[in-house]
Amino acid sequence: MKIFAPLYEKVMCWSRHKNAPFYLYLTAFIESIFWPIPVDIMLAPMALAKRHLAWRFALGATIFSVLGGAAGYYLGSALYDPVVLPFIETMGYQGKMVTAQSWFIEWGIMVIFIASFTPIPFKVFTITAGVMGMVFWPFILTAFIGRGLRFFLVAGLMVLGGEKMETKLSRYIDALGWMTIIAAAILYFTLKH
Repeated sequence: MKIFAPLYEKVMCWSRHKNAPFYLYLTAFIESIFWPIPVDIMLAPMALAKRHLAWRFALGATIFSVLGGAAGYYLGSALYDPVVLPFIETMGYQGKMVTAQSWFIEWGIMVIFIASFTPIPFKVFTITAGVMGMVFWPFILTAFIGRGLRFFLVAGLMVLGGEKMETKLSRYIDALGWMTIIAAAILYFTLKH
């Protein structure tokens, strides 16, 4: 069933829109606080559609993601009980917060780098850093390095892959989409038990 190919074509069309950078940077900011959709989903097609601006997109996504991380940190440190805790309970993220806190205790600041570079939900760790009173400037610097490496890697792959990457991606997008859904389901059920 081909449902991802039409969506991919739509996203590629949107990525060429004049307001696409604004939406990319907005997504980068709110994804570090509460938004569930990764920035890469917008960054990759934008870097493919406008390869000459790929590095600018990666830098902007990095800056706004770190600014969002600072906002998440503030929410965790100053507004945890009245704002964050009810949201966490509504979303069922209590277990994720406990896990994040134990990772902070075990790995310290390295957990920020890991969360900022990998697909682990960065938002959970920005808020937890504030809750646990992590020193702010090392938090920001580590987040900037991790997010920068991630977003510049995505942009770089799109620039290096160029038209060949776009052709292959469009050809295999449905298979990749279904594999991602299956992998996410397996990961979910593995971590749930």
